[in-house]
Amino acid sequence: MQVITIELSQRQELILAIVRDFGPITGEHIAEKLHLTRAALRSDLAILTMSGLLGARPRVGYYLTGKSPASVIAGVLGNIKVAEILSQPVAVRDNCSVYDAIVTMFVEDVGTIAVVSEEGFLEGVASRKDMLKAALAGKNINTLPVSVAMTRMPNVVVTYPEELVLRAADKLLSHQVDSLPVVTAVQSDSPDKLKVVGRFTKTNITRLFVQLGEK
Repeated sequence: MQVITIELSQRQELILAIVRDFGPITGEHIAEKLHLTRAALRSDLAILTMSGLLGARPRVGYYLTGKSPASVIAGVLGNIKVAEILSQPVAVRDNCSVYDAIVTMFVEDVGTIAVVSEEGFLEGVASRKDMLKAALAGKNINTLPVSVAMTRMPNVVVTYPEELVLRAADKLLSHQVDSLPVVTAVQSDSPDKLKVVGRFTKTNITRLFVQLGEK
């Protein structure tokens, strides 16, 4: 898994150094040491506090928590499951033509679509790259089934509603894909029968970070 990093401004680094050397210390005293007003530091102190790098106590002041930015983010994301942020699934039948699959991608504005059987079980996924290869092969994409051009199970990376967002995000990075089908296992004689219940994408992760930032 890639290391999570947060880039702090020079002023925020100075604030952390002051708190490390003189903490606990009030916001007014931090401002005095930087020759600034307390109001000028309000946003920086808010960022450092919300990120978990600084703690604050009334009438005591700011102090270092000892946490790293990565541990703070991991602590928050470590409690969020895919089911909480997934998108609606976009799927086509396995007998759909490549042409219709391409149209679906453009209409739904997605880079990858799930391909399902008549019963709704995941058969594979079709990406823009898969569709481009099919189109360049010189075959009639109006009659060519998408099942011929798709990436078939079990070579499809999936995630599950109960899986942690951090784990699912690691799958996106490790396999260099833009989305994952969110599936649930069906109780049957075949363990490979998976129902598609959603999509997990890089956009979901970005939206989650924005929502956490707004909070």
